[in-house]
Amino acid sequence: MGLEIRRRLVHASGAVVPGAYLLDVHVLEVGVVTWRVVQVLTVVGLVVVAGLEAARLHGDLQHAIYDQLTREYEQDTVAGYALYVLSATVVVLVFDPQIAVPALFMLCLADPVSGMVSGGEFRTVARPHVFATMFVVSLVLAVPFVPPAAAVAGAVGAALADGIKPVVGGHVVDDNLTIPVVAAVMMWVTMAVL
Repeated sequence: MGLEIRRRLVHASGAVVPGAYLLDVHVLEVGVVTWRVVQVLTVVGLVVVAGLEAARLHGDLQHAIYDQLTREYEQDTVAGYALYVLSATVVVLVFDPQIAVPALFMLCLADPVSGMVSGGEFRTVARPHVFATMFVVSLVLAVPFVPPAAAVAGAVGAALADGIKPVVGGHVVDDNLTIPVVAAVMMWVTMAVL
């Protein structure tokens, strides 16, 4: 299996937690994977990831997994997976499940699809077909959870966050940090206005 495919599969694996929540709430109805459990899991995950990143960046932790799953430009900065967990934790703690779940799915599922469509090409502004792909996949993921206008707003936010990568202080702002937050804020604002 190619390195990029493995990275995309790891990215998509984050959908397991919100997926388990939905399965429990809407199918099994056993009350094991509550929203509080999701919140606790994300906070615990963030603490673990912060420890791993601190050890990795200070040279105390070297592992083949880092060589496989981090990109070259992440060697001396906080890796994308840590930003992924940080943004997921923020969204899970700030927003209710109706908004947080589709925002997480946009990060976990739409972003890897967009990455495959881009061919792994890094650009500060994505090509139009990458924007379109991210928008469509994000919209499909949001429609079951929020009203149509909010789904469109969230998908626009996710596509912009995915497709435009600002540079701050010489560092590119990773879309793992921005996708779920921007999408969730856009959905929340739209629902508040409507």
